[in-house]
Amino acid sequence: FGYQIPTDKPVQMTIVGTQQVTKLYIDGKLEKTLLRTTNSETDYEHLLSTFVFPLSSIGKGIEGELANLKVYNKALSPEKIKEVSEKKEVNVEKPEDLKTLTIGVQQGTTGDILSSDQVEKDSQMKRYPKGSTAIQALKNGKIDCVVIDSEPAAKFGEKNQDLKIIDGVFETEEYAMCVKKGNTELLDEMNKALEELKEDGTVDKIIGNYIGDDTGKYQYESPADVDHSKGTLVMATNAEFEPYEYHEGDGIVGIDVDLSRAICDKMGYDLEILDMEFDSILPSIAAGKADFGAAGMTVDAERQKNADFTDTYANASQVVIVRK
Repeated sequence: FGYQIPTDKPVQMTIVGTQQVTKLYIDGKLEKTLLRTTNSETDYEHLLSTFVFPLSSIGKGIEGELANLKVYNKALSPEKIKEVSEKKEVNVEKPEDLKTLTIGVQQGTTGDILSSDQVEKDSQMKRYPKGSTAIQALKNGKIDCVVIDSEPAAKFGEKNQDLKIIDGVFETEEYAMCVKKGNTELLDEMNKALEELKEDGTVDKIIGNYIGDDTGKYQYESPADVDHSKGTLVMATNAEFEPYEYHEGDGIVGIDVDLSRAICDKMGYDLEILDMEFDSILPSIAAGKADFGAAGMTVDAERQKNADFTDTYANASQVVIVRK
């Protein structure tokens, strides 16, 4: 292209091409257009097209880091070309910074509630049934950021090195399990079991098996002499929230699963798990389809109108995930 790359400042270079024309954009502005001047597929001197660009050689001879190289092997609309060629860095330091952004969330979660309070219009909210679907939308450039709980965010961050997690935007939250409004007998029984498990260190061990330096070192197992003579309690959850509940093989595992099983063992019950959409958990408990819910659920005033919550067993916070 004959373009001299500046050495005093970073630039966003975008090359868009067909087999007939290739265009160079610098920070979103069209810098130069090259036209194909030959029909020979082997005349590389004149066959100027991104289809024959040696991508492995891009950046050779340039000192320093060449970052964020993206290749789109498909036709792009004019709108998409504009989007990928413009430099757009998303910075969020406080909730108010979300005001004009397009935000991906898992529907019905705390991230959904908190983000909805900040945006100018609800059309900016893109609600997905799974956190992983929101992450994929972010990677594909369909949204500006994802707001989600810190621990699932950490798992997504481990698997997606092109994403950045911004914490400290929201205040700390508390996780608890919930039961049908007014079911004080079950609530008191669960709180008693939870307190015993906190005192003997089981809660810390269960959480530590999924988070921190002791990951994988402790797996809760029901005692050999456990008594399940009181029947079965049904737990409603949404198994799309690693490490609290997620699919592994043919089963559902995670912090909430192990902790719920330990609570049921203490109380004399077996445990059955019902997997459903997150925003179906409270209605299912209210309708008697499940006995309690455990899904990394934050205690807030709105949810307390529809369910009673146990004592808390973990703290968390919402974080913002953006593209690097």
